Amino acid sequence: MLKNIPPILSPQLLSALCAMGHGDEIVLADGNFPAESQGVPVIRCDGHGVPDLLTAILTLFPLDEYVSQPVALMDVVTGDTYKPVIWDEYKNILRLYNYKDEQIEYMERYAFYERSKKAFAIVATSEMSQYANVILKKGLVNSVS
Repeated sequence: MLKNIPPILSPQLLSALCAMGHGDEIVLADGNFPAESQGVPVIRCDGHGVPDLLTAILTLFPLDEYVSQPVALMDVVTGDTYKPVIWDEYKNILRLYNYKDEQIEYMERYAFYERSKKAFAIVATSEMSQYANVILKKGLVNSVS
């Protein structure tokens, strides 16, 4: 155990977050996301939802300030009437860490999958909300982070 580390962050996830460099991306995937078939390392966080992991990760992980949208969400498929209320929860979490709604990009489903194939890792969760997938782009860690 370590002090001041959210206990939801497993050693494997902490190691990945630490090893990531500026501009690397990590995917927080809902329970329906095809994580294992993307061809990148998968970190299992079964039993946890994306909002709790997002909150814990942002305590340690700066988002990239050199891009306008360091957060990406999988957009609702055209014709689907589902309203992802979890997005409001994500926005509230991001605001706690001084990020703005405008810093969120909404990506078409297959474009999101293609971008995920280039991620540093995918965190597979048990999140049951639809369209709950998030990509985070790592920023710089410096003396004022």
